[in-house]
Amino acid sequence: MSVIIDTPIEYLKGIGPKKAVALKKEINVKTYRDLLHYFPFRYVDRTQFHKVIDIPGIEGYVQLKGAIYSIKEVGVGRGKRLQAVFRDDSGVVELIWFKGASWIKKSLKTGVTYKLYGKAKQFGMKWNISHPELEQIVPQQAIESGLQSVYHSTETLTRHFLHTKGIEKAIKGLLPLIHNKLDENLPDWIVSDLRLMGKNESLIAIHSPKSFDHAKKAQVRVKFEELFFLQLELLVRKQITQKKIKGYTFGVVGDQFTDFYANHVPFELTGAQKRVLKEIRRDMQTGIHMNRLLQGDVGSGKTLVALMTMLFAIGNGYQACIMAPTEILARQHYISICEMLEKMDIKVDILTG
Repeated sequence: MSVIIDTPIEYLKGIGPKKAVALKKEINVKTYRDLLHYFPFRYVDRTQFHKVIDIPGIEGYVQLKGAIYSIKEVGVGRGKRLQAVFRDDSGVVELIWFKGASWIKKSLKTGVTYKLYGKAKQFGMKWNISHPELEQIVPQQAIESGLQSVYHSTETLTRHFLHTKGIEKAIKGLLPLIHNKLDENLPDWIVSDLRLMGKNESLIAIHSPKSFDHAKKAQVRVKFEELFFLQLELLVRKQITQKKIKGYTFGVVGDQFTDFYANHVPFELTGAQKRVLKEIRRDMQTGIHMNRLLQGDVGSGKTLVALMTMLFAIGNGYQACIMAPTEILARQHYISICEMLEKMDIKVDILTG
């Protein structure tokens, strides 16, 4: 992978030392790599513009195109707020800012066309939008549309202008720098067989998708990669554990298992139960430390399989136990195992606390 990916985040245009400190402290973003892997938690569809008159019938956020026609500051001290009237050809909506009124007032212009995005709320007969996103539309310049990525931020980051829009802007500045500079870390046959996005395309698409489907394909690639390498790590750890830790060898089936299987099994074993018992039996013969997950619905017979596995150990001269996460479950297992073994000469006991 290109060394550019490990460049300290303060060197990214628009970040600098102060913002870098905030990014490191708040969301542990220290390098270009960290920022690239700081994924959006949702996307906003910017392909559609609404009209002010349509606001009552829209749930959630609206995107409008219009102009500001009046601006005024209301209140004093901590109660001071900024109000503006936004208008399109269908009606008006009030805009409100409760923080940064003086600074925001300087940035607003009347009579120019804005693209507005925000959540409208009704107060009495009026609708208003608090702290909307505003972007001036320049004549003859194409209006940016499509999906906008939304990122988690914090109060500290927001004070450094690294709200979701600020983080989005920083990432947009980063994407061209890493384009086609990330090495593919999955084998070609896996990418091809599973029809996964390439490494470069997925990391760009997850931040700047062309559509929801495009974003989903990028997410699938990123999630698969994470799970794939997690699984590889678990397999490596398993191999290390098996070499370092010697298990017990259970060389015989034993009279207890044979007697129970022939005379005391409370119901006919399913094909799945027989198969998993053979697999467990094979593992226990090897003397290799075994970790195994047995998954099944409630009432599918997991406890019976566990009991018959314990009988393998008992038939080879060992004791065996079931550990349960709660005392209630421990007592339930104790009762059920006592019932299944009541006609056999095997001592069953319970230890709690």
